[in-house]
Amino acid sequence: MIETFALTFSEIGIGKLELFIIGIVSLLFPTLFIIASKNLDSKGVFEWMLDKPNDWIGRK
Repeated sequence: MIETFALTFSEIGIGKLELFIIGIVSLLFPTLFIIASKNLDSKGVFEWMLDKPNDWIGRK
């Protein structure tokens, strides 16, 4: 027979505030990652480099 082992959140030391923060971050991170990845595609970066060649990191 397979025995399972589990700890409750209170035994681990995770309270309601921590659970709330974990929930918010787990919803926000994928959303913001998708938004950022759309804005940082190679075409967009290339167009920015052509529009503002003096703002490149290596130019300063």
